Amino acid sequence: MKKVAIIDPLGAHGSSHHFYLYGQLRGLHNNYINVRLYTNSQTKDPGFKGIRFYKTFGNLFASDYKLIRGIRYISGSFMSLFHARFSGFGVFHFHVFDIGFLMLFNLLVVKILFGKVVLTVHDVASFAKKRQSGCLSNLVYNMTDLILTHNQFSKDEMIKSHPFLEKKIHLVPHGNYLPFINIQNDKQKAREYLGLPSGKSIILFFGMIKKVKGLDLLLQSFRKVVEMHPNTVLLIAGKTWEDDFAFYQKIIDKYRLAGNIILHKRFISHNDVEYYYGASDLVVLPYKRIYQSGVLMMTLSYGRPALVSDLPPFKEIIINDENGFLFKTEDIADLAEKLNIILSNKQNLERVQNNGQELVKAQFDWDQIGRLTKKAYQTL
Repeated sequence: MKKVAIIDPLGAHGSSHHFYLYGQLRGLHNNYINVRLYTNSQTKDPGFKGIRFYKTFGNLFASDYKLIRGIRYISGSFMSLFHARFSGFGVFHFHVFDIGFLMLFNLLVVKILFGKVVLTVHDVASFAKKRQSGCLSNLVYNMTDLILTHNQFSKDEMIKSHPFLEKKIHLVPHGNYLPFINIQNDKQKAREYLGLPSGKSIILFFGMIKKVKGLDLLLQSFRKVVEMHPNTVLLIAGKTWEDDFAFYQKIIDKYRLAGNIILHKRFISHNDVEYYYGASDLVVLPYKRIYQSGVLMMTLSYGRPALVSDLPPFKEIIINDENGFLFKTEDIADLAEKLNIILSNKQNLERVQNNGQELVKAQFDWDQIGRLTKKAYQTL
């Protein structure tokens, strides 16, 4: 049996990534992989029987100073890697959202310890403003023994820039959130909890507000929606990330949309997420670029219908008007038209919603994903 140490400093900090980790842990354990997790103190131990959980990175994100964070990261990495290696663990699995020198540091230590490196690459290219160094990514990928990507699009993108990786890459989808969430089926209760109007159709834009997520496109299209469906509200829930909300506020003011928009510009507590999805009629992901969307998996897991851009990663999951809805990427007119069509047929919306939830149950179960991951580990 392979012994795998998942080294993940991010955990529950600022996102729902810890649910991904929990699913991965459980799926691997159920497929007879001896797995343990090393993470930060913000991340709660899920208490899975037979799975060790270590908070070796401590309160990594407590300081705003990069130097202090860097020292804590290096210290946590040393403790995690040496503890795992001297406990007999030879496979080290990391999650990658961007490639930096701290990731390179981890891989160097693993190689010094004669371990194997596995990367789950969530974002092939970072959405941060900084440009990744081609030399750095080449070095990291050369030191990696196995790479997991969530879809064919991400694999193809990696091979375009790093052709030597083709034999290292295996496809392992992003799992659902069903084992870790409470689904709020009482829409009225959810709206009362959040102080939302009860008699309106609510469209939800959820998650961190980044330029690539296309909130500007949704706002520009929404004016056409209000003309046809004046009883519709757009609920924007999430904080900005390397972005300025003043840009979006100008669009709201320009088209006089304030009366149909509710802003919750803050980090949404994990305890409140179920109410946002439970209160909504439709979730819109008007993204301009994406590799894999946890928000889409979250939307389907909560049993909400999704309207998404027709980007290749989305099209690998969503079939238009079957288990979700698609519109032409960055096409404001098409987005407005699709929104109006969807809101005009509530019976069809419910059908698509049910199909989406069945899809996420059937095809994105963590035990199935654990089997695929185990199969990939066996190539090491």
